[in-house]
Order: sequence, then structure tokens, then C-alpha cells
Amino acid sequence: MVVVAPSSACSFLLAHPSGPARPRRPHPMNSTAKPLSHTLTIRCAATTAAGRPGPPPPKLPGPPPLPPPKLVRCAALDRQAARASRLRFVRKLLTLLLSKPRHFLPLRVLNRCRRFLGLPRRGRPLIPMVLRYPALFRLFQAHTSLPLSPSLSTLAVGLTPAAEALAADLAALRATSTGADALAAKIHRLLLMTPRGSIPVNRLVHLAPDLGLAMDFRATLCPRHPDLFRLVNTSRGHALKLADPPPTPPPPPLSLRPAATPDRLMDRPRRFPHLPLRRGLNLRRAHRDYLLRFHSLPKVSPFEQLDEGASLEMLERRACAVVREVLAMTVEKRTLVDHLTHFRKDFGLPNRLRAMLVRHPELFYVSVNGVRHSVFLVEAFGDDGRLLVEDEMLVGRDRLEELVREGKRMRRARKKGLLTFDGDSDEDEDDEAAEEEGSLEVDDEFGDLFEDGIIGEDWEEVGDGGRSEAYEEYDAELGETEEFWVKKAVAQGLVDDGNEQDVW
Repeated sequence: MVVVAPSSACSFLLAHPSGPARPRRPHPMNSTAKPLSHTLTIRCAATTAAGRPGPPPPKLPGPPPLPPPKLVRCAALDRQAARASRLRFVRKLLTLLLSKPRHFLPLRVLNRCRRFLGLPRRGRPLIPMVLRYPALFRLFQAHTSLPLSPSLSTLAVGLTPAAEALAADLAALRATSTGADALAAKIHRLLLMTPRGSIPVNRLVHLAPDLGLAMDFRATLCPRHPDLFRLVNTSRGHALKLADPPPTPPPPPLSLRPAATPDRLMDRPRRFPHLPLRRGLNLRRAHRDYLLRFHSLPKVSPFEQLDEGASLEMLERRACAVVREVLAMTVEKRTLVDHLTHFRKDFGLPNRLRAMLVRHPELFYVSVNGVRHSVFLVEAFGDDGRLLVEDEMLVGRDRLEELVREGKRMRRARKKGLLTFDGDSDEDEDDEAAEEEGSLEVDDEFGDLFEDGIIGEDWEEVGDGGRSEAYEEYDAELGETEEFWVKKAVAQGLVDDGNEQDVW
């Protein structure tokens, strides 16, 4: 038997002179406190050991990640974007008026199209915007059986003779055999880039003005080319589908930039890979290396579909080829980025389409000027921002700009006292254009006419545009504002009497 000797502390307690030893009361302890134990110590140690970061995973071989590209501005192309943005309201109003048989709309009906025209609901009357372009649009009072004073319910907006002549010349240009075949070939190429060989009509109208198509192309152009495509009814509405059997594929796209004369002393292959960039564009080394690797990949035709197991680089290679093909078919070699996003599923474009366009400055340029962002085909423009090869439909834009400038000269004449109108301000014309551009809302383009019910699919019906209770609330206030501008325009002699045909 082993006997344990008492410690010094125990001897002191037994020898205390105060008396016999009494048991000590235990101190009150918190009932929620847990006593420490070896198991807790072991558990904490195990947790600490398990929470330590392990060794870093081995790096896979491959190129370094590409940093976010920086958008380098191009002043020459930005001017082209601002030039097109100043014509947005004019082009949209022309589209509405030309969609009617007699090319005019009553003001009460035109007020329902404010969203399509890009006008805000409040603070921007319609009549002053119409009177900004006297060479294109006119206000007139329709003939009625009863003599009525001019008001919002009796006035209408129509086209001037100069605007009518411009529309007739463009229609005649599209109706020629050469022009009709060229427009049909554009639709044919668009259909060939889709995997199913069909595109809904309500999506195609977004690109119709940029391609040079008339807004009634479904009734005027499609029946003339049954050997290329036909109109079918689908669950998503009317669509254009390739003819059966499919026609022969078009030739591969050609370069829009003319061949430059060699500026080198010796005509021999380059020692290092060359990346053609526009003047004044300097890229980071990582970005340049990425583009060189991208262009070293095999070329992909936009009319051929890739396999399901294709790499991301090859998918982006085809997406760039598709966008390049679409931009090459436009009249101005530019379009809005939002127009391309409508075809993501049809053409197999990535969801982050704008990032892809910015990532390839050697092919495209994204301009942030204007209400909405535009994308340009770089190879189609020179260093001064002018088109190297002009489309025959471009004459419509030039004549439209000339009529806009003619309207400005007429307004300056009013300011000088020949015909005064208090709605004109004394600011410079460029400031007025910038103010107008900033006041327009960011809305969708011609597709809203189909989606919102403002204009029927046959472009002959005008609906209520899905008016909600919010529209009913401010209709009275908007009507009072428009009536004020009607009285002012009548007092200044800016309202025509109309003719016998101007009746609705």
C-alpha cells in the first residue's frame, strides 16, 4: 500500500490555531459556465489544426488572365455617333408618319407614341419638338363638316413636300432590281447565321432601318424573293424562314478596307506577328498578347455552326465574325449595341456582348456618345472618321441632314424678326441639340411598335399603347400644356389650313 504524504498547504490548515478545521463552502458558480476539460483542449487543438490553410493548389499552365480592357475614345467616330444621335427624333417621327397611308397622324394619337419617340412623360411638350424641324414636318387643321377652332383634337402632323419627295426617292431606290436584290441578300445572310434558319419579324425590325430596309419590308420585299426566304407563322409570331431547299450560301465576307500600298523598303514577311490598330490606340502588353493569340486561331465562318464541345475562344471567334458580318451589311457601318443584344439567342452571341466588343478594339469601337451606345466597324472607317466605301442608301441620311439644316435656317429667320415664335430660344444650335439629346429618354427602338401595341403588325392600326392608370392621371395636365402650345402656334401663323385629303 502506497501512502501519500500531505502537502505543506494541508499541514498549515491542520495546525491553524483558530480551532478545528471546518469544511469550506464552495463559491457560487455560474450555472451556464462549462468547466474546462481535457476534451475541450483537445477539440480546440483539433479545430485549429484543421482550420489551417493548406498548401496552395498547383497553377495550371496557360496564359495569364486578361485585365479589364480600358475604353480608349476616338474623337472622329464619336462625332459620327453624335451626328446620328441628333437625328433620332426625326427618324422616329418619320417612321410613324410614313407608316400611315396618307402620311399624317392626329396630335391626340401622336401623344400616345411619346415612349416610342423618346419624349419624357412630363416637361417636354410634343408640339415644340415638331416645330423644331419646319422643313420636314407641318402642323395643319383637318377639314371637318362643322367649323371648329384649332385645338389638340383637330390638329395633325404631316410631312412637308420636301420630306415627301425624300421618302418617294428612297422607296424608288429600294424598288429597283439592284436595290431589291441587295436588300434581299442582306436578309438571306442574316438567316444563314442562325442555327434554325429563321428570325422573328419583331426582332428584325430593330435592325431594319440600319440595314436600309423599309418598315413595310414584310409586304413589299419578302413576296418578291420566295426562292430565298418565306414568311411563316410560329409560336413567337411571324418569322422569316429560309426557303426549302436552302439556297446556295453567299460568298465569304470581303475586307472593307482597300489594300494599302506597302510602306516597307523590302517586301518580305514580317519577323513578328502584326496587330493592325487604329491611329492613336495603345494597348497594354497583356491585352496585345491576348489579341495576337486570338487571331492566331483558325478562322471561323459566321455561316457555320460550331460543335457543342468547342472552346470558349472559338465561340468568341465566331461571335466576332457574326458581329462583323452584321455591321458590314448596315448602311452606316454602325448600329446600337442594344440592337445586337436582341439577337443573342438567334446568333449565339455571349450575354456580356458589350464587354466582348470593348475587348476587341482592332475590330470594333464602342462609342458612349449620345443617348445610347453605338458600335462601329473599325475597318470601314478612315483615320478621319469617314467611310471608305459608301452605301447607295446613304444618300437618304445626307438629304435628311440637309433638311434639318434648312429647318435651322428657317428658325434663325424667325429669330431675326421675319417670323417670330416665342418657343425658339436664343441659345446656340449646338447647345439646343445637346439639350434635346439629353432630354430624350432611353427607350427601345422600332420593336416597341410591335411589342407595346402602338402600331399593329400591318403598320396601319394605331392602338392605345397599353395605357395604364398613370397615363390617365396626367392626361389632363399634358392636354393643358399641349393646348397652350397649340394656341401659341396658331397665333404665330404656324398652322396650315390643310387640304381636302387631310381628313380623318
